[in-house]
Amino acid sequence: MTERVDTDRDLMGAAQRGDGVAFDELVRRHTAAMYRVAYRILNDRAEAEDAVQEAWVSAWRSLHRFRGDAAPTTWLYRVVTNAALAQVRRRKPAVPMDISDESMSHLVSDRESGNPEDHAMRSEEAGRVHRAIATLEPSQRVPLILREFEGMSYEEIAEVLEVNEAALRSRLHRARLALVARLKEMHRE
Repeated sequence: MTERVDTDRDLMGAAQRGDGVAFDELVRRHTAAMYRVAYRILNDRAEAEDAVQEAWVSAWRSLHRFRGDAAPTTWLYRVVTNAALAQVRRRKPAVPMDISDESMSHLVSDRESGNPEDHAMRSEEAGRVHRAIATLEPSQRVPLILREFEGMSYEEIAEVLEVNEAALRSRLHRARLALVARLKEMHRE
């Protein structure tokens, strides 16, 4: 029987003790966030879905490795990031980015005005930023995604990527510089 749990840490502990219902609740709570991370790394819906599936299977198999040093969400971000990066390494040719209106809608603010011209300009800029991020190397793209899109702290990202905070800050700095340079290039094109 499933024990009454409310926090992710409680759910993780119950799942580690073999409670499949608790693990299912973790899946319910965190699949959407894990998909966002995988999609932003891979820029392909099907590959992102595969990476999330692979991440959940890996998480289930390695529950015993979760020591509780980090938050369960940090651990899950590490698992999905590793799954997505493994897919990047398995790729043969580059996968073209999906830049449909539907895929870009998450980059446009929900607080936008009803002005269609403003919406079009924001959508165009969001598309340009998304395309520029997709050109970054994974070592730059991943920390940028986790920081700017997922709002994770430097400490959490360092834990996910298994680097120290100084190395992370350096990667983020280089990623931001590369992103600005790429956006300038795209503006000239």
